Parts: sequence; C-alpha cells; structure tokens
Amino acid sequence: MQDFEGKVAVITGGASGIGLAVARALAREGARLVLADIEGPALDQVLADFAAQGVEAAGMVVDVSDREAMLALADFAWDRFGAVHILFNNAGVAVFGPTQDMSHADWRWVMDVNLWGPIHGTEIFVPRMLAQGQEGHILFTASFAGIAPNLHLGPYNVTKAGVVALAESLWRDLKGTPIGVSVLCPQRVTSHIDDSGRNRPAVLAPQAAPQAAPDKMVAARTLEADEVAGMVLAALRRGDLFIVTHTESQGSVRRRFERLDAAFAHAI
Repeated sequence: MQDFEGKVAVITGGASGIGLAVARALAREGARLVLADIEGPALDQVLADFAAQGVEAAGMVVDVSDREAMLALADFAWDRFGAVHILFNNAGVAVFGPTQDMSHADWRWVMDVNLWGPIHGTEIFVPRMLAQGQEGHILFTASFAGIAPNLHLGPYNVTKAGVVALAESLWRDLKGTPIGVSVLCPQRVTSHIDDSGRNRPAVLAPQAAPQAAPDKMVAARTLEADEVAGMVLAALRRGDLFIVTHTESQGSVRRRFERLDAAFAHAI
C-alpha cells in the first residue's frame, strides 16, 4: 500500500502508545481513523485532539476480548466510512513474573486480550475487507517476545508467538488477494504496557504478586512510539511481513535459530 490518502484505518488500543502514534502518522498522510480503546476518557481526549486538527476520526470504547464488541466496531466503521482499508490489531496487555507463578486468571486475561483480540479482528474484518475488492492491509502488534521469548513474561510470550503465527498464516492465505499482512515485533517502546493492570477486569482476581518488568529482562533501548510509527508506515509501503524495530534483537533471533538448527543433527 503506497498511498494512505482517504484510506480508512481501524486501530485497537488506539488511544495511547504505538496505536496512537500510528494513528497520528496515518492522519498526516490523509487517512481517516476509527479508534478503539478500553479507556473511554483517554479515547475522548484523543478524538477531541484529532477533531481540533481537522482529522476525520471516530471512536468506540471496545474490549477486544469481547467478540460482540468487535462485531459492533466493524459495523460502526463501515456505517461511518463505508469501507475499511487498514486493520491494526494492536491492543495488548502484560503480566510480569515467573511463568510458574502465573495464575489461571493471569493466563486468561492475557490470552483473551492479546490472542483472542487479534483472532476476533481477523475473523470479523478480513472477510468484509476481501468483499470490498479494494487494496488493504492487516497489521498486528506482536512483540520481539513472540520471536525470542523473554524472562518473566510467560503468558505474554505465548500470546505474542501466537500473534506471529496468526500473521504468518494469514499472509500465506491472502497471497494473490489485494490484502497485505504485516506483524510488528518491537522491543521496548514508550507505552503504558507496564501498567496494564489498570485495565484488568474486575471479574478476574488481581495478580497475586504484581511485579514490574525486571531490568535484566530486556537488553534494548527504549524507542519513542513515533519512531516506530514511521517504521510501520514504511514497512506497509514495502509490503513487509515482519517489522522489527531494534537492531539489538538480531543476536537473540540468531541464537534461537542456531539452537533449532543444531537440533536437526539428531533428526532422522
């Protein structure tokens, strides 16, 4: 996709972090926006800011883990703008701590948001986008943790690996159609992911011993979300499947695949 002028982009987790940064970047290119977020006040402020700038933007409070809410978001987008050209499955949460200490509630919450959210987006939006017969793009926010699992992030690692697999599967299955697919795999980026617990549903027990991300967990710079947004738009124009943000990620990826490659010495 080379031209974003007039295109309609639906972005989950669109009121902060990477979602908002990509929304702003697309708006500068003339795109129209449908932003979804679970935090109503933050979403209202973002929409007011866009309105003041003359950007065509609408929004809904949406819990991506709720399939009916995602169906309503799709209906809202098509009713408002008549089409959707870009779907950015971006909303995500994290729980920190040793994998063996995670409770069922921890697993359920992270799985519902990080994996079921993108699955809902895929099953609900992609058939409608294909029926349009127009150029489009499906973008997922996974994580570097989805390629090389990181310390004290068990549920997050599992779900983000699932998102990578979902994107790769969809990329293969959509070949020959006008719909492209990309998966964003960043390391540390300015966002509110470390404070995910603020949006944990009340029906789920709180994390037994909430922990912050340990310093030794991530050996990477923290990039600004706007920097990442620029990379995202460039990757969409190139049609890249994978979007990686940190050069320091490469060593971990190489070591993982060296371990995998070495295992073939024992295969028959």
